[in-house]
Amino acid sequence: MNRYQIVHRTAYNYSGAVQLGSHELRLRPREGHNLRIESSRITIQPTACLRWHRDVEDNSVAIASFRAPADLLLIESSLIIQQYDQEPLDFLVEDYAVSYPFTYVPEDRPVLDAYLLTVPAPQAGPLAQWTSTVWQAGVAIESYSLLQRLNLAIHELISYRQREEPGVQTPAETLSRASGSCRDLAFLFMEAAKLLGFPARFVSGYSCTTHAAVDAGSTHAWAEVFLPGAGWKGFDPTRGEIVGENHISVAVGRLPHSVPPIAGSYIGDSRLLSMDVAVRVRRL
Repeated sequence: MNRYQIVHRTAYNYSGAVQLGSHELRLRPREGHNLRIESSRITIQPTACLRWHRDVEDNSVAIASFRAPADLLLIESSLIIQQYDQEPLDFLVEDYAVSYPFTYVPEDRPVLDAYLLTVPAPQAGPLAQWTSTVWQAGVAIESYSLLQRLNLAIHELISYRQREEPGVQTPAETLSRASGSCRDLAFLFMEAAKLLGFPARFVSGYSCTTHAAVDAGSTHAWAEVFLPGAGWKGFDPTRGEIVGENHISVAVGRLPHSVPPIAGSYIGDSRLLSMDVAVRVRRL
């Protein structure tokens, strides 16, 4: 078991006072058998009223409501977590799903079908053409090995590039540019996995980049695929590795844009001057 301290600070500066609308905060990690929250605190300036609920994906969401106008919005989440996912390869796939291709059992399909929907694109498009180079029909392979091959292929082909622009590149854009952010690489992996018949979803969270006493950390994104018997297994094409103890999942979604850490609005004539985000993940 590892313990981590996570501090995520976001500041919005406006040119004058604005009336802040409700803001959705997805900052609390997903608890389960492999992750427990030891302590959690959210500090907000100006004062806000917080209401908590779980969305359709069972993510923990806080709704912040404001009364007083402000020219600065500061949101800081401070957590200490216990991470138990130290052996990510310790899993068993159901016998019928060990070898690819296979068919998901009928009782699971109503849930998984939503995660098989791909972004509209011609089947003969760049993504389909590239995916066919990763695996060709008739070639025997284990299901997990195929997914890891796909993971490594993206890692080796696409160069990581930090992007400040909002949104996510389409898989075709990422392939043509041969570069992208972690969210772009995760989305490319998702769409390619779906073409191969694997249900896939997007994950946002935190990542530790080193094993030093003080770890550098940042917001991060990767993908998960449902493997019968193993459940939702994470793949990080930015690093070319399976998700494990250095990944902390906060929110999952069918589409990348559905799980931003913070989303909200404001009313007023003033404009947003800057948005500053700082994340620190430290191993305790």
